[in-house]
Order: sequence, then C-alpha cells, then structure tokens
Amino acid sequence: MQIDRHRELADKIETLKKQRNAIILAHNYQLAEIQDIADFLGDSLELSQKAAQTDAAVIVFCGVHFMAETASILCPDKIVLLPDMNADCPMANMINAEQLREVKKSHPGALVVTYVNSTAEVKAESDYCCTSGNALKVVDKLKDTGDIIFVPDKYLGCFVSMKTGKNMILWPGYCPTHIKILPEDIMQLRENKPDAVVMVHPECHSEVARLSDVVLSTGGMLKYPAQSDAEEFIVGTETGLVYRLQKLYPHKKFFPATERALCPNMKMITLEKVLASLQSTSPVVKVHDRLREKAITPVQRMLEIV
Repeated sequence: MQIDRHRELADKIETLKKQRNAIILAHNYQLAEIQDIADFLGDSLELSQKAAQTDAAVIVFCGVHFMAETASILCPDKIVLLPDMNADCPMANMINAEQLREVKKSHPGALVVTYVNSTAEVKAESDYCCTSGNALKVVDKLKDTGDIIFVPDKYLGCFVSMKTGKNMILWPGYCPTHIKILPEDIMQLRENKPDAVVMVHPECHSEVARLSDVVLSTGGMLKYPAQSDAEEFIVGTETGLVYRLQKLYPHKKFFPATERALCPNMKMITLEKVLASLQSTSPVVKVHDRLREKAITPVQRMLEIV
C-alpha cells in the first residue's frame, strides 16, 4: 500500500513539475522516496550550482533552510521552494551575524572562512566560504595569512587546521547528528567487519576521524567505492547516504556507523509536502538583494579557488 501511495504521489509531482517548469533538488540525506523523485541528488552547494545551470523557473529544494538560501543567492531570478520551512540546520543556527562580528572585533585582521552550512547573514560577514569537500583546498590556498576564523563547525575546522597547519580560531559549533557517531561505534564495527573500509565525514568528532580509514565529504564518499577494491564500507555520516551508496554500488555492501546518526530535520520533507509546495508555489525562500550581494562574494571567492 505504501509503495502504491508513493507511486501515486510521485506521478502527481511529475505532472505538476512539468506545468510549473520546476526541478526537484534533493540532498543526499533525504528520505529514500524523496531521493527517488529528484532530478538532481547531491550536497548543498553542488545542488545550488545545478540550480544555477538549469532553465527551470522553480526550484523545489528538498534539504534544509540554509541550502534553499544558498540556491536563492546563486539563482536570484528563480523561485526557490522549501517544502517544509521548519526543516532547519541546528549547526547553522549556532552562530549569528552579530556573534561573528564580535569574534572579528576580537581578532582584527583575521580572515573569516565560513562553512557553507551557515545562514546568509553569516555568509555576508565572511571572506570565504567552503564546503566539507573543498575546505582543505580553500584554507590551504590562503597563503601568507595570519589567523583564520572558522565557523561554525569546530570539528571540520579542527580537521582542516591539522591537515593544513594553519592557525585557526574555531567557533564551538557542531552537527548534532554527526556527534552521535562515537569512537566505540567505529571500534565495534572494525571488530565485526575487519575487512570493511571506514569512511567518515569531517563533521564527526576528531577521535572518530582519527579511527577512520578516510575522512571524506558526502561527495567524496559517493566516489570512493569506485576507487577501492573493498567490498564492504562503514559509512560515518547521516544514514540517508547509505541508501544512495547502495543504489550506486549494488555489488558492494554499506553499513551505517550507527543508526543514531539520523537527522530529523532532513527527514521532514515528504512526498505530500513536495506535492503541496508545487500546488501552492510556496513556501518561498528568498534572500533579498542587499543581503545577497554581500553573501555571494565569499561563495564566488571559494568557486574561484576550486
């Protein structure tokens, strides 16, 4: 019955999508049925870049609020819909623009590198943006600089600082989902599956990263199995990625580091909400011009580097 219901909703969404000249973008952590109806799957910045390249007039962003904001920043001429406005990112909300301005006052002359998992207001106070996939490259390219303020994720910042040797002032933010992946989870899985490769996201605790074989963004995790002879992989990120990995590599096996690593915010968007959003062309996420002009600069600087 549920499969039939999903198929019925998917058919209605497909019809409305064509009528609205819309595309559906879905983050790698979304529900399986949302991933299945997406025109593009990926990480937040990758999806926004896809949106900027399309001729579609309407973007249905199946992710969280800061992702829809980033799409609006890069696609000011398009209507960006977020099917559930309550779908937010706790880490992005761990710092606001006023707090970042205070940190900048305490460290005059320091460059600000902001993880793309942040609000438009925080991006607007930054010098550069980065993703989990390109953070090392962005920070490494900042030659002959002094201190670097890195917000909001302290674990990604710690990983980058360790790899680049740069002195980084870290904001104490973190991902409530990735922090649920514990060192003992990795150690137990290594005992149970000694031949499995352990892939973890840099948002994980530093000790978890230390125990892994590779530290990769979601995009990196999606590519890595093709480069590896391993048949089994332990996936240290939000559980939604396991579904996509298993579809991409059906001959290999993927195991979540822990079932606790489930982001409730990423699971808020349902087929019913996507359909309702297309029917009403709402809720709309729009970054207004003055803020957009400031917020797009650090994003463009990042893209020039990578």
